[in-house]
Amino acid sequence: MGMSNIGLFFNTAKNKKEFAEVLAEIQEYIASKYSTLITDNPEEQRQQITAYIAKYLNDYSLGVEGMSNEKLIDSLYTEMAEFSFLTKYLFATNVEEVNINSWKDVKITYSDGSIVPSKEKFQSPQHAIDVMRRLLHKSGMILDQSQPGVVGHLSNKIRITVLGSPLTDKDKGIAASIRIVNPQKLNREDFIQNGTATGEMLDFLSYCLRYGSSMCVTGSTGSGKTTLMSWILSTIPNEKRIFTIENGCREFDLVKEDEDGNVLNNVVHTVTRFSDDPKQNFDQERLLEFCLTCDPDVVCVGEMKSAEAFAAQEAARTGHAVITTTHANSCSATYYRMVTLCTQKYDINDHTLHGLVTEAFPIVLFVKKLEDSNRKIMEITECEILEDGTRQIHTLYRYHVTENSIVDGKAIIKGEFQRVNPISKSLQKRLLENGMPAKLLNKIIEDGVNAA
Repeated sequence: MGMSNIGLFFNTAKNKKEFAEVLAEIQEYIASKYSTLITDNPEEQRQQITAYIAKYLNDYSLGVEGMSNEKLIDSLYTEMAEFSFLTKYLFATNVEEVNINSWKDVKITYSDGSIVPSKEKFQSPQHAIDVMRRLLHKSGMILDQSQPGVVGHLSNKIRITVLGSPLTDKDKGIAASIRIVNPQKLNREDFIQNGTATGEMLDFLSYCLRYGSSMCVTGSTGSGKTTLMSWILSTIPNEKRIFTIENGCREFDLVKEDEDGNVLNNVVHTVTRFSDDPKQNFDQERLLEFCLTCDPDVVCVGEMKSAEAFAAQEAARTGHAVITTTHANSCSATYYRMVTLCTQKYDINDHTLHGLVTEAFPIVLFVKKLEDSNRKIMEITECEILEDGTRQIHTLYRYHVTENSIVDGKAIIKGEFQRVNPISKSLQKRLLENGMPAKLLNKIIEDGVNAA
């Protein structure tokens, strides 16, 4: 079907839909046709795909309000065709990761934790390389013999790692991991229903941050740290100023608006910008310096990965409420991880640094994605500083596993949340000094005492 005929059905589209809906349908349709698009010539491929799009729109009399047919076809093509079958996964809202092990082995990780092989595959190792190059080209990144490994961001929603030959076998094409950030807006009830935590645990975390107690959310990639941190931040009263710092791509969207588009709360979102030129490089540490001159009530450092850990604990010890995440596999291990990160900045002995980070972040919560794909807050701890300066870590809440079994090849995990200890006198004092109503504090203490 030639492009000249497209104008014929400009006004015949009786079936008006949202652009996103039309895109989803077209992606499904083109995916089924993709194997017949054998040509490697980009211009021919463009003609073939636009012809398929035009045919589909015509067959179903589809249109989008305010868009001419030509504009719609062009927009649909640009949105999707350049990245082969990957496109529909890149634009999906329920996909967390696309892992490419080779040109014919692609696994999709969905938001519910399931990992499913994609029905489609690339046509050849070279096809996989070509599609990846087009993807990377969007962000000015190059994959070739001199640079066979690339780590970067495709947009502020997509993080990508690609390995080509000779780092991987030539006959496999490429290996790649594409992490798609679909910030999930979960509310308190969602976490309770999903079994991530109890309402009491969630409220406790929310109150702690609200009244100035800094905390660190710890766990591995995909454990749900950011989603949880995002919710905790969303409970901060509108008049309090929140400043977020993220590495490379934005996962937070905490701005609240009313129906007229007026902003109700007080939020500044920032993202790092990498440059080989130190003057032009804005890393998390540098953004934190800017942040502290902007009078924030709550500071969020998306993830502590290197030297920004030192600046973050300094901010937390000088009266700011700081919330951050890091990769560790327990609450107590979190402090040692922070110490390791801080030594990347200054050569201070571990004992001194341990003293600093435990003072900075009294509350640590450990989040884990269990074998049955459910995410849980496994433990919430408080690090108490005793009068002689020694540290004592108390478990406040934990998830106690009572049974592990495998039924029909699926992991079944049973357990219960437990309240273990009340908060320390020193944390009680700090929360009161930071404005927590005595009535609320007494409720938190009673919950803890009753449980213990």
